[in-house]
Amino acid sequence: MDERKYIIEAFLFLADRPLLIEQVRDILEDLSAQEIRDLFLELKNDYEQNARGLCITEVAGGFQMVTNPKFAPYIKKYYKRKNAERLSGPALETLAIVAYKQPITRLDIESIRGVNVDGVMKHLLEKGLIRIVGRKEVLGRPFVYGTTRQFLEYFGLKSIDELPNIKEFSSLAIGKTQGESVKENNIAGEEKPSPEAEEAQAPAGSENTETREES
Repeated sequence: MDERKYIIEAFLFLADRPLLIEQVRDILEDLSAQEIRDLFLELKNDYEQNARGLCITEVAGGFQMVTNPKFAPYIKKYYKRKNAERLSGPALETLAIVAYKQPITRLDIESIRGVNVDGVMKHLLEKGLIRIVGRKEVLGRPFVYGTTRQFLEYFGLKSIDELPNIKEFSSLAIGKTQGESVKENNIAGEEKPSPEAEEAQAPAGSENTETREES
């Protein structure tokens, strides 16, 4: 048994983008580029022969572990169910503040809500409903947040321009929360998002791992 093949398998599992031969060679220095490629192909064949839920594909000059296309219908159902998970009232309230006030800093959100929102912001970032869209040009240059395309999909909106008023948004959110509604008075004087907010409708995932501004 060539243990190095399974080391590469572990790399593939951990990688969030195609794994390049050069990246593997930087770690497994005793292997040539051709030997590494052969191990990739051997792993690829192993997965194909055993009809697993995962497979290894050659893409963008490297190799990547992906779900087996054969099970795509089930995977779509899984993601549909996962994305349908309800938000808590505090999460929805925070999301509404971001949607109507974007781009907005975490401290501004806390000022409106009157409570710490670190945990809620982290949850919304992980769900891909909000993302970091830049920094506010003030002392400390804190991150500012906006909504994402996934936010639009979640609420069935074609664009941020379709964002309704707070009362309508609260109605739209029914079924998306765990029995709680948006506190409209917390978003008093709501406005349509500023032009910068349009840039926030990019795919979720970029700069979405930090919830705390740098001081």
